[in-house]
Amino acid sequence: MRKRRDFIIWVAAVFFATLAFCALAGSDALRVPDGVLSDLLYQHESATDGEIVIVGIDQRALAELGPMPWPRSVMAEAINYLCSDPEGRVPAVIGIDTLYIGESGDADADKELVEAVKKAGNVYLAASGTIGSTLIEGEDGYKLKTRSVVGWDEPYEELLNAAAGIGHINIMEDDDAVLRHYLLYVDVPEKGRVYSLPGEMYERYCRETGIEQNEMPETESGFFYLPFMKKNGGYSDGISVADLIEGDIDPSFFEDKIVFIGPYTVGLQDAYRTSIDRAAPMYGVEVMANALDVFRNGFYPKEAGKIPQIIILFIICVGLGVFFYERKTRYLVIGEVAACGLWIGACLILYRAGIILHVLWVPLFVTILFIASIALNYMRAAMEKRRVQSTFGRYIDPAVMRQLLDKGEEELELGGKEYNIAVLFVDIRGFTTMSEALDPKTVVEIINKYLTLTTKCIMQNHGTLDKFVGDCTMAFWNAPVAQEDPVYLACRAAMDMVEESKALGEELQERFGRSVSFGVGVNWGPAVVGNIGAPLRMDYTAIGDTVNTAARLEANAPGGKVYISRAVADELGDRITCTSLGDSIKLKGKADGFEVLELNSIV
Repeated sequence: MRKRRDFIIWVAAVFFATLAFCALAGSDALRVPDGVLSDLLYQHESATDGEIVIVGIDQRALAELGPMPWPRSVMAEAINYLCSDPEGRVPAVIGIDTLYIGESGDADADKELVEAVKKAGNVYLAASGTIGSTLIEGEDGYKLKTRSVVGWDEPYEELLNAAAGIGHINIMEDDDAVLRHYLLYVDVPEKGRVYSLPGEMYERYCRETGIEQNEMPETESGFFYLPFMKKNGGYSDGISVADLIEGDIDPSFFEDKIVFIGPYTVGLQDAYRTSIDRAAPMYGVEVMANALDVFRNGFYPKEAGKIPQIIILFIICVGLGVFFYERKTRYLVIGEVAACGLWIGACLILYRAGIILHVLWVPLFVTILFIASIALNYMRAAMEKRRVQSTFGRYIDPAVMRQLLDKGEEELELGGKEYNIAVLFVDIRGFTTMSEALDPKTVVEIINKYLTLTTKCIMQNHGTLDKFVGDCTMAFWNAPVAQEDPVYLACRAAMDMVEESKALGEELQERFGRSVSFGVGVNWGPAVVGNIGAPLRMDYTAIGDTVNTAARLEANAPGGKVYISRAVADELGDRITCTSLGDSIKLKGKADGFEVLELNSIV
C-alpha cells in the first residue's frame, strides 16, 4: 500500500513538473541557450563548387584607393574590368553590395558608373529599407506591425534604369543578436515586394547558365532559416577591388560566376555574429553569398510548430519520469543517456528532412528528472538505512548490518520468512539463589555484567541478538542475511561465553561471595524469522521447533556446559569434540530417542 501511494505521489509530481517544463519552454525563456545548442548541432560547413566569388572592398583596397566613399568611377572601372575579357567570357551576374543613393557631386563619375552598369547588362544593385513599426488597419481596428519598411533607399533613377535589377540588402539578427534567419523579401509601401539581392542574382544566374531554378523558401514573415554553407572567409579567395583596378586578375577567371562586390573589412561596420560561428563575425557580403548558395542548394529547413513540440516534450518527460521511479542508478543513467541521444539523433534526422526541432528542450528537462530521481533515490536510501538501523542496529553485529544495508529493505521480508538458522540460548545458573541473597541493586549490576558478556560473544561472532528474557539471552545466525558457517559461529560464541564467564565468576566471588555460571544450548534447523507480534507491538524474532529445542537444550545444560543437537554435530563434523549423552536427557516436548550431545571443544 505504501509503495503504491509513493508511486502515485511520484507520478503526480512528474506530471506537474512536466507542465511547468512545458510552460517554461513555451515562454521562450530558453531561447538563448536553445539557440546555442541548436546552432552547434545544425550549422556545419558544406562543400561548395567555387561558383561564387567575393571581390572585397578590403583594407588593401582602402589603403591603395583611399577611404570610402570612393568616386563612383572606381566601381565603374571594376565592373568594366570584370567584363573585359576579349573572348566575351563574363560573369553570369554581378551584385554590388554598396548603396548609390542620389547623384554625387561628380557628374562625370556618376555617368561612368551608369554607362558601366548598362554596358555590362548583368549588374544588380543594392537597395535598403529602414525597418520599424507601423499601425495597420484591420477588421478589429488598428494593430501594431513590427518589422515594417518605414523608409526606402534605392539607386537614383538613371542608375536604376541602367541596372539589370535591384535587391534589398537588409540583414537582421535574431533577438539574441545572432544571425540565423535571412530576409527573403520586404514589402515596400507604394512599390510592392522587393526580393533580396542574392535572390534576384540567383534568378539571373539560372537564366544565364540554363540551370533549373529551385523554388524559393516558403515564408509568411519574409524570414527563413538560413543553413549557412560556409563560415567567415569561406567564399573569399583574397580578391580585392584593388586587384581589378590594377588588372592583377585575369578577367576570364570570372566567366559564368556569381560575383559579389562589397565591404570586406571591420572598419566598414558590416559584420554579424552568425549561427555557424559566433566567435568570428561574418561580413554582410558573405551572408548574401551564403544565402545565394542556399538558393542554389534548395534546402530550406523550417522550424516545427511550438505546440506539437510541447506535446512531444510532455509525453517524453512523463514517460521517462514513470520509468525513472525506483530504478537503480545504472538504469537511470542508461535511460537518461538513451533519451538524450535518441532525441539529438532525431533532431539531426529531421533537420536533414527539413524540420527544425528545439534541441535543448528534451535533454534539459530529462536531465532535471534524472537528477531529481537520483536525489530521490539517495533520500530514499538514506531513510531506508535509518529504518534498518533503528530496527536492527541494537542487536545485529555491524558486519551483518552492512549486509542488510547492501541488500536493501526489500530483501528483509519483515513479515516472516523461513530460514535455516543456528539458535543459541544461554542462561545463568544459580541466579535465583543469588538474587535472594543480595540487594536488588547488586543483582542488577551482576546480571548486566553477564548480559554484556553474552552480547559481546554474540556480536564478535556475527550473531543476531534476539532478546533478553530475565537472565536468559537468545541469539541466532544465518538470518536476516545468509552467513558462511553459521553453526560454527554459534558454537564458537557458546564456547566463548563459557570460557569468559570463568573470569567474571571469580570477580563476583571476590566481591560478593557469590559466583554463577552459564548453561548453553545450540540447535540448527528451519525456523520462521521476521517481525512477529501485533500491529502495535512487534519484535524481530525467530519461532519454530528449532528455537524451542534450543531452549530445551539450554534448560537442561548444567553450569559451564554447552548442549547441542545431533544436527549441530553433523554440521561441524571433526571440527568439534563432543560427548553423546544419547537419549538419557529427556527434553520437554520431544519424543524418546532425541540425542543430546555435550560440546567439549571447537577448533
